[in-house]
Amino acid sequence: MKQPMILSYVRDIPNLLSLSGLACTVLAIYFSITGLYAAAMIGMVWAVGFDWADGLVARKLKKRTPTDAKFGGQLDVLIDIVSYGVTPAILLLSYGKFEPIFLFGAFIMMAAAAIRLSYFSTYGLAGGTKYTGLALDNNSLILVFVFLFESIVSHGTFVIILYLSGVGLAILNVSEIKTPKLSGNPRNVYLLGAYTFVITAIYGLQLL
Repeated sequence: MKQPMILSYVRDIPNLLSLSGLACTVLAIYFSITGLYAAAMIGMVWAVGFDWADGLVARKLKKRTPTDAKFGGQLDVLIDIVSYGVTPAILLLSYGKFEPIFLFGAFIMMAAAAIRLSYFSTYGLAGGTKYTGLALDNNSLILVFVFLFESIVSHGTFVIILYLSGVGLAILNVSEIKTPKLSGNPRNVYLLGAYTFVITAIYGLQLL
């Protein structure tokens, strides 16, 4: 059987949604580096939205082959490491003005994300319904909420809060706690949609 062209998978709607999430992630990284953190938060939360959407759409499509599903799963994992590992680490480094002390926290966050995703790729859901360790998408959802308090405390105080939050989430990512797959429940998808628009409105006003 002839293998399909690499770019033929771009026509797959779930993969397009995954790549849209990656585009949001690239914007979040860019705005984190340039110090426009409100815009970075919008990019981070929309990346989660597209991540959830690709799985939702994939489950509803009837004509996807097992190979399509396998490719989409691999693409999703690779994008997740950037969205939920690299991006929060760069956010921490940037907010810490790229001081060497923040390299340790950034490494812990990225290493935990890599280990977490490798474990999931190996074992999947515990009992078919729950994640082992805190799912990585929660990192972005929590961090964009934590960042709402950035303007009401001093930079020195908030950088400690951000550091502890990032490392704390990393520890939860590789812990043995069992957490439900939130994206599998349509109600949670609607809640995420509402959360995304609220977060976008709040940070959007800060950009005006």
